Amino acid sequence: MVDARLTNIYRAWRAASLGDREIVERITAPGARSSPAARELAEWDAQGGAHYWDEYAGADWLVLVREHRAPRERWWLHALLLALTIITTTLGGIAIAGYAVDYHHLTLRGLRAGLAFSLPLVAILLAHESGHYVTARRYKLNVSPPFFIPFPAVVNLLGTLGAFIRIRSPVFDRRTLFDVGIAGPIAGLVVALPVLFIGLTMSTVTTLHAMPMAHQFLAADGTPFFLGDSAIMLAARALLGFEGTVHLHPVAVAGWVGVLVTTLNLLPLAQFDGGHITYAMSSRGQRIGAIYVMVALLAMGFLWSGWWVWAALALMVGRGKIAHPEVLSPTRALDRDRMALGWFAIALFLATFAPIPVSG
Repeated sequence: MVDARLTNIYRAWRAASLGDREIVERITAPGARSSPAARELAEWDAQGGAHYWDEYAGADWLVLVREHRAPRERWWLHALLLALTIITTTLGGIAIAGYAVDYHHLTLRGLRAGLAFSLPLVAILLAHESGHYVTARRYKLNVSPPFFIPFPAVVNLLGTLGAFIRIRSPVFDRRTLFDVGIAGPIAGLVVALPVLFIGLTMSTVTTLHAMPMAHQFLAADGTPFFLGDSAIMLAARALLGFEGTVHLHPVAVAGWVGVLVTTLNLLPLAQFDGGHITYAMSSRGQRIGAIYVMVALLAMGFLWSGWWVWAALALMVGRGKIAHPEVLSPTRALDRDRMALGWFAIALFLATFAPIPVSG
């Protein structure tokens, strides 16, 4: 139960028990932020709780969260999946670097080339999912560590289908949903952009004729695969003075994939990161935006069939719906700083978007 001393700083309050968590939310008395209750709040945090202040409708709100028991994780499984993903992405990187993937006669040079792709890519995915995980745990959400998805490189050249976390408890309010949703794309992009720029400096400009909206490529088994242009990719090429079609180094391919991962996650659909962010900003805006984006994906699928896959995935994740489900306490809107950060995330989506990600 909530410490009785903490109820003294409320003008009105309510408590809810959500399985393994206890949450208290309401409007505080004037001056509560600087009151002696700060000591009690510190004790609350020291006992495994968390709290945060919010401002809404001219009043201060205090939210207290405490979990009755920390989730028990199968860390060995997460470590195993991570190790397998490093192996499969390394094999994919060997092919991306132009070497034959011979499982019985792997060369040291080929392994180095494969690791030049796999380690940066895994670092990007780990940063993205860790951003979600760390933020969720700060709010005492019951959330799993990242699950990496290894995949045979002979089927999927990247050697992975990405990574994900499982949120196993209800999200209480818009602020929590927003912070958890936006932490992943920003953390991932912070790693992806340096990887991309470093990789581009290691890449070579060729005279190969470019494809529409794709001025860079990788070559696997002698076959070029052209990778699409985004605003960020065009800016990076311009900053480095590249003119012509660029044969990407495996490090650059990892950075390009990291930028694409950001785009896909920021789609404002269902329970994708973009859906979390836009719903937290405006539930009505998310519903309307999701319709337009879904129609656009269905139309762009004629340019790249992968858009149809992501449209289907959005419906699967949303259990047949593209609108984001309601949080438990949707009343409080985001503060001004978070709204600005939300618009920044939308700008990131537009800057990282490539209409035709891959073409042959």
